[in-house]
Amino acid sequence: MTDAPVTGNTVTHASPVPTQPQGELSIRTLAMPADTNQNGDIFGGWLLSQMDLAGSVFAYKSTLSRNVTVAIEAMTFRKPVFVGDLVSVYGSMVRIGRTSITVHIEAWVQRRGETGIILVTDGNFTYVSIDDNGHPQVIVQHNPPAAG
Repeated sequence: MTDAPVTGNTVTHASPVPTQPQGELSIRTLAMPADTNQNGDIFGGWLLSQMDLAGSVFAYKSTLSRNVTVAIEAMTFRKPVFVGDLVSVYGSMVRIGRTSITVHIEAWVQRRGETGIILVTDGNFTYVSIDDNGHPQVIVQHNPPAAG
């Protein structure tokens, strides 16, 4: 038997919520009305795309090569993002292999009128280093960013 909270038929595993970003800042952007659905909520897909962009920036800085996303795992949507939130996305190394790199991505927001920041989403993104023909290539590390 598990001590994890149960919601309906789904078991959720609560992980500790960090109080400060882990890793290095990869991108920062503002959530705008154009990024919302018909109810005025920021699309999860918009946030996911910002995280993927940040992960690709981190992967490029680690490999100095073109990278493509091959997997997204362990995504946790913790809190909503609202129009006007300042979204900052951080990356830290999970592992680097022969042709792939896995990056832990955290999206934090600063809400309008507030000074604190809130972790809204995090997950692991895996990228494969590719050559000019789109084929996987061996990663040659060039001063990779520090692990988070």
